Amino acid sequence: MAQVVRNQGRVLPDDDSTDLREIGFRSLDFSELALRVEDATGEELNFDAPGLRRIATVGDVLDFLAELQRQ
Repeated sequence: MAQVVRNQGRVLPDDDSTDLREIGFRSLDFSELALRVEDATGEELNFDAPGLRRIATVGDVLDFLAELQRQ
C-alpha cells in the first residue's frame, strides 16, 4: 500500500486509523493495490462491492487484503 501511495507523491501515514480520504486513496488506487497483491502472491483476489464499501481507513484496507489472502 505504501508503494501505491508513494507513486502518487503521497506518504502512507503511520496511523492505520487514518481515513482514506485524508490521503486521497481512491478506488483506482485500491484496484492497483489488489493487482500488486495478486502479482506478488500468484493468486487471484475475489471480493465483492459490499465488502469494499466498508473500507474507510488504512487499517481497513490492510485487514481486508489480509482476510482475502487467508481465504
